[in-house]
Amino acid sequence: MTINVTTLPSGLRIVTHSMREMETVSLGIWIGAGARNETKAEHGISHLLEHMAFKGTTRRTALAIAEEIESAGGDLNAATSVEYTSYQARLLAQDSGLALDILADILTQSTFEPAELEREKGVIIQEIGEALDTPDDVIFDIFNDAAYPDQPIGRPILGTPETVSSFDAQALRHYLQRNYTKGCAVVAAAGALDHQRIVDETAARFDSLPATSTALPPATYRGGDVSMKRKLEQTHVVIGFESASYNDPTTYAAHVFSNVVGGGMSSRLFQEVREKRGLAYTIYSFQWGYADTGLFGFYAAASAKDVPELTSVALDCMVQTALSLTNEELLRAKAQAKVSLLTALESPAARADQIARQMLAFGRLVSREEMVERIDALALEEVRAAGLAALRTTPTVAVVGDVKKAPRSQDVARRLAGV
Repeated sequence: MTINVTTLPSGLRIVTHSMREMETVSLGIWIGAGARNETKAEHGISHLLEHMAFKGTTRRTALAIAEEIESAGGDLNAATSVEYTSYQARLLAQDSGLALDILADILTQSTFEPAELEREKGVIIQEIGEALDTPDDVIFDIFNDAAYPDQPIGRPILGTPETVSSFDAQALRHYLQRNYTKGCAVVAAAGALDHQRIVDETAARFDSLPATSTALPPATYRGGDVSMKRKLEQTHVVIGFESASYNDPTTYAAHVFSNVVGGGMSSRLFQEVREKRGLAYTIYSFQWGYADTGLFGFYAAASAKDVPELTSVALDCMVQTALSLTNEELLRAKAQAKVSLLTALESPAARADQIARQMLAFGRLVSREEMVERIDALALEEVRAAGLAALRTTPTVAVVGDVKKAPRSQDVARRLAGV
């Protein structure tokens, strides 16, 4: 396996991981801009732009895009997140030039034809409705909004029916010109490939991307309460706190702490809440890192009458983990973390995504050896400290369902006082 990085004179970076045992290549372009880069009036435009990318260019119709890639046995995909947007292809190695040509075409020559735009806005509005009808989706949207109110990082990626309906081709082009630039883009590929060929084909096709780059809007965590009363069989609860960003030296400790709290069937939350007390079928913890902030917390769904006990038990689990984490638990969580991080080495698509995100986040690649070394080096005190640091921040509480017995953030803060 060979990893190569080339930076073109324009600032566009190309990173590849040659996996010679493979017959296919996964490649794409990752943009260091997502929902967090939107103004209030642009809420949802990143996701709409991703949808519109495959709807026709000056050289290809939407049907031609699909036919060309599928005639080569390949497929196209795209994804929008808070801080990134990616456009990817998977196909045979000899057809990498075709994939890069199509990807460059959709990023630089999309026509945003009015009829296609109106149709796709309708599709996304239906997608928004579907998300609102799914409690375990909508609860994380309102949780993020309560954690980071009145900020793009806290807004749902999909936007609202009102904002999505307002966008036209000019708005899409303005957002594209401002954010899809050489300085915040990475072309990544993994699988059966020749690095220099990827470099040459990228240089020839992506030169028309704008050269400037924009700064990421800062985030300010606040926390608080949000609830959505719904007639449901279960009440859905998320309780969270500010935690380490992916640029924070404690990020590995924060992830390992989350694994111990609720990362698997042996975790404290799963054992105490589900196995011993039968209070919930689904309960797990999470640790999300952004560039300058992060979130740690847990999600659970339970009968409304059980929510008070569930909340108390879950918070006690978090506190006790921070105070009494054992070496056995730490070793188990380290193993989980290493498997999670290293799984990407086994799939070209996941590997391309991993190396592209590393380049965008850190400006360099993080080797397998470095990741494993940092996890193995974690001491009990570091992991406990990461947990305590999160639990000492202002709580964020989100509830969907029967909210009468649901906790409030001040209740959580009181229970954690003195930790």
